[in-house]
Parts: sequence; C-alpha cells; structure tokens
Amino acid sequence: MLVRIVRMTFQPEKVEQFLEIFHSSKQKIKAFEGCLYLELLQDAEQPNVFCTYSRWQSAEYLEKYRQSELFQTTWAATKVLFADRPQAFSLIPQIIVQEA
Repeated sequence: MLVRIVRMTFQPEKVEQFLEIFHSSKQKIKAFEGCLYLELLQDAEQPNVFCTYSRWQSAEYLEKYRQSELFQTTWAATKVLFADRPQAFSLIPQIIVQEA
C-alpha cells in the first residue's frame, strides 16, 4: 500500500472554486482502479491550505492515475488556483493502529 499526501495552498479567493472541482471529481478519483481511500483535509489555522490524503494499492496504481485523463484535467483546473507551489509526499505505512 502507498499513502499519498498533497499539500496545496490556494489563493484565498479561489478556495470555493477548488472545492467545487474537488467535489465534482472525488467520486471518480475514489472509483479509479487501485484507489483505496480519499480524503480532503483543511488546515486548522490557514483556511486556504488543504491536503489530500489518499491510499493506493501500489505506486503503480498511483502512477496510472497520474497519467490518466481524469488527473490531467482535474490538475489543470486546480493548479491555476494555487498561491504557492504544492508539496506531494508518497509514503509506505509501517504500523497501522486502529481503534477498537
């Protein structure tokens, strides 16, 4: 499994536009082959900063998504809204602790 976290800082006046893009594409992303989980998080202190947290079966599935038309069109619409360069992290979980 691979965890992907992407931190994005938006122009404050473009946040609503980003949320519209995310909400219109989230089910398609979640349904993409290899996607196990997708979540959008908002920074508690900076309301124009968001992170996507997703889990993928493998790095290969994430790469297939990144090469897809879905990603290309979604990313093209999203990146013009940024106030700063996004940061992306791919992580391999080592220990998973679940609540009882």
